[in-house]
Amino acid sequence: MPKFACSWGWLEIDGKRFEKDVVVHVDGSVTPRETEKSMPYSREYFHIPLSELELGFLEDEKPEVVFIGGGHKGMMTMTPKAKELLARYDVMEGTTEKAVESMNEEKRRFVAILHSTC
Repeated sequence: MPKFACSWGWLEIDGKRFEKDVVVHVDGSVTPRETEKSMPYSREYFHIPLSELELGFLEDEKPEVVFIGGGHKGMMTMTPKAKELLARYDVMEGTTEKAVESMNEEKRRFVAILHSTC
């Protein structure tokens, strides 16, 4: 599994730096987080939340655990429907630093959704 690091504004996965939110898939691949899908909720929340509209891929990947790195101050919230969908999984939610720390130790198949800033 890749090694992870982060600081405000960036995430590093096996030495490759990302300056946007990302999704780490069960096979270790990394894709940009599809924040535009959750944009319609931005007026209801202070921040673009993680919504159920971004989570369709989970059913295909079948992770044992899902890490939600909510930013360096934990500002990324989740919509109620996202929480409902995630209830099917073992979810570890917290700051991005905490998620990255845990991901480096995790042995189970996981997905991570990581917010790179606030």
